[in-house]
Amino acid sequence: MNRTTEILAIHTVEQVPKLETIRAIPRNRTLKLVFEKEVQAQREVIGQNLKNQLLDFQVGIHTIEPVINISKLITDKEIEDNQAFFEQCAKDYRQLGEELIYKLVDELNLELNKDFPLETFNQLIREKRGKGQVRDWTYYVHGFHCSFNNIETGQYIEVSLVFGLEFGVLDPLFFMDFVKSTSKYHPLHVGIFEDYADGLRINQRMLSLGKFERIKSNIGNLFGTVVTER
Repeated sequence: MNRTTEILAIHTVEQVPKLETIRAIPRNRTLKLVFEKEVQAQREVIGQNLKNQLLDFQVGIHTIEPVINISKLITDKEIEDNQAFFEQCAKDYRQLGEELIYKLVDELNLELNKDFPLETFNQLIREKRGKGQVRDWTYYVHGFHCSFNNIETGQYIEVSLVFGLEFGVLDPLFFMDFVKSTSKYHPLHVGIFEDYADGLRINQRMLSLGKFERIKSNIGNLFGTVVTER
């Protein structure tokens, strides 16, 4: 989804928009504050103050350019109004992830380590088979995940391999990638503009609503988010 950007040149501290003005910005518009040399030294302090005050916004303080980018994230109300949609997306994610893992295991004649699937897939890497194609899907084993991309539809999913036989763990970014690449969801019920940040808010709110829950990985102190009804 595309956004428009409003650019404001800031020559004095007084020109920084008030909080109520920023809060009124719609989600399909971003605000870019360009700090001129007169106030560049105060940019980071101003940006940190905005971060502290605007908890439902993404405030990006550029590390090199004299710029602060501000965008409104998905709201609690939007998530609550669309909770049935996000719950169904999570169920679909889990179902597809499981189907693809077992399809790959069958096609490559693997013996799945049910307690620790990552070990099975690491073996693929050692055998230089960590990337490939199975029917309409390309796959890529990396880190704690195996990604799948449908070469016809463009649908994309990342399946976690460190939660035993639970293949529906919802990383915020990967969950939003899945939602936005799944054609049957379009047009989306609600705008998703900042994939990771919006995904994180969705996961957190769905946890508080009891629609999602946290589970423990079989690696250290790693936890993941899954749909509750499964």
